[in-house]
Amino acid sequence: MTRARWIEVGRILLTGLVALLFWQNLVPLQLLWLAVAIGLYPLVKTGVIDLIRERKIGTEIFVTVATLVAVFGGETVAGAVLMVIILIAEFIADLNMDRARASIKTLIGSVPQVALMRGADGERVVPIEQLRTGDVVLVRAGEKIPVDGSIVGGAASINEAPITGESLPKDKSVGASVFAGTIVASGALDIQTEKVGSDTTFARIIGLVENAEAAQAPVQKLADKVASWLIPVVFVFLIVVYMVTGDVRTIVTLLIFTSPAELGLATPLVMIAAIARAARHGILIKGGLYLESLAKVDVMVFDKTGTLTANKSEVVRVEVRNTQFSEMELLSLAAAADRRSAHPLAKAVVDYATLKQIAVPEPDQYEQVQGRGVIATVSGHAVLVGNAALLRENGVTLVTAIEDGGQTPVHVAVDGQFAGVIFIADTLRPGAREALAKLKATGVKRIVMLTGDNEATARAVATALGVDEVRANLMPEDKVTAIEELKKQGHRVAMIGDGINDAPALARADVGIAMGGGGTQAALEAADIVLMTDDLSKIVSARAIARRAYRTIQENLFVGVGVVHVLGITAALMGWIGPIEAALLHLGPDILVFLNSAKLLRVRIDGT
Repeated sequence: MTRARWIEVGRILLTGLVALLFWQNLVPLQLLWLAVAIGLYPLVKTGVIDLIRERKIGTEIFVTVATLVAVFGGETVAGAVLMVIILIAEFIADLNMDRARASIKTLIGSVPQVALMRGADGERVVPIEQLRTGDVVLVRAGEKIPVDGSIVGGAASINEAPITGESLPKDKSVGASVFAGTIVASGALDIQTEKVGSDTTFARIIGLVENAEAAQAPVQKLADKVASWLIPVVFVFLIVVYMVTGDVRTIVTLLIFTSPAELGLATPLVMIAAIARAARHGILIKGGLYLESLAKVDVMVFDKTGTLTANKSEVVRVEVRNTQFSEMELLSLAAAADRRSAHPLAKAVVDYATLKQIAVPEPDQYEQVQGRGVIATVSGHAVLVGNAALLRENGVTLVTAIEDGGQTPVHVAVDGQFAGVIFIADTLRPGAREALAKLKATGVKRIVMLTGDNEATARAVATALGVDEVRANLMPEDKVTAIEELKKQGHRVAMIGDGINDAPALARADVGIAMGGGGTQAALEAADIVLMTDDLSKIVSARAIARRAYRTIQENLFVGVGVVHVLGITAALMGWIGPIEAALLHLGPDILVFLNSAKLLRVRIDGT
């Protein structure tokens, strides 16, 4: 309750009290008019501003007209009571909307405002804003971590649910990264500060969720358009009714039931509640636009490496095809070329060489070729490491591309000569098959896998997971083309990738979903929806929340707006109810819409 809220309460009480006193013949009519003018002031102000700036006739104009028609048409008390009831309804709606927005932070959690900093002069408590990069803070069991940083001392079990939505704590020790807003379940940590305040992952999450309301869903924009077209039609309808009946009381009653108030409430509260619910599960949805799009998606496109397969690719064997090199020398050159690459296959080669205790020198020159591999100079040798296309495009003779079932062959060429192949096996992401099956059960017609990997490996993974369609040997631009083709066929397409390498495809899809965004600035910015962990089941949860939200909006529009208003208009035309009864009944749709929307924060949703 802010100061402005208390002023609003005072205005409502004043108008209601004067109306009651006038009804008892204790105050003159002029005082009632003054009270009505005071009550109408904020409504007139808001209505006129909307009319001038947005050319929109809103609920405030409706209420003002209804009150003035009642007061100057002889229904003075009814007009005053009507205005008081409408003001109460608007007050409750605004208060509940603010509470729904505030629930976002309470659902996700909060960050401490002070920290125990450890310095040369001992330990002291300081405000968060005084911390700087490099400062070391001490966090004990049961306390929330105040900064993003890395552990430089101690070990602890950390509950990262506020960031990732995962309920099970993670054990972390020296060298591990931690996030502000997460909780030390047991143990104690010395954390070197890397980010504080608005720069932390937690703050970015809060910002994204709070700003998500600005990206309006199509159904929300439709409701606004309907309201703008409805109002002129309603005024014409009321003029016709008055010409036929000449009854001011009926006109005032109809003005109440033809107000578009619930159209404005039907969608925003649902979107806020759904976005907050998703955030609690470690799913960031950047706006109602993407929430509705996800609910309507009928094709889901997945990147393979790092999405359907875990980032745990392993070398299973090495074949030397040039007698000038031993297996150890081949691995050393390939790992040296790959050591600067972040690609999972490159990391697998480097990790395998390290495991075999093979020296991995730093490359003299290095170039990453998207969708192909790497070109490097290592100890005076020109080294190519990647797929068959990379070798052929650089003039290396290769009779046929080497494939071996579900294993990915990494071709190696040295000084223009084909030297050998390193076979790498992908580890399927746990729960991937079950997640894809559940997505199909929600109405997804096709699951498509796009990959730059070879055909044989891609099909082996697709068969294991139950994927409907596979497109292999793709460059990043080919993935964009594939998504455009699906959209031209009339499908609504969601693309799921890592948020960085698949950024063009994520941007081109109707909905871009980035996996594993915890602490990754690029992932938070690249996609429309970000999963804070590499857990495919969260896509099922996001889809379930989106579908439930869209259904809730339909319920709000049908029951809260359609049924109640149609019945109210009918009752008014039949003369069964008057302005005061209509004003009281007007509270019904507001309460129904609020309760139906707010339940998204708590109700059980299958799939979450």
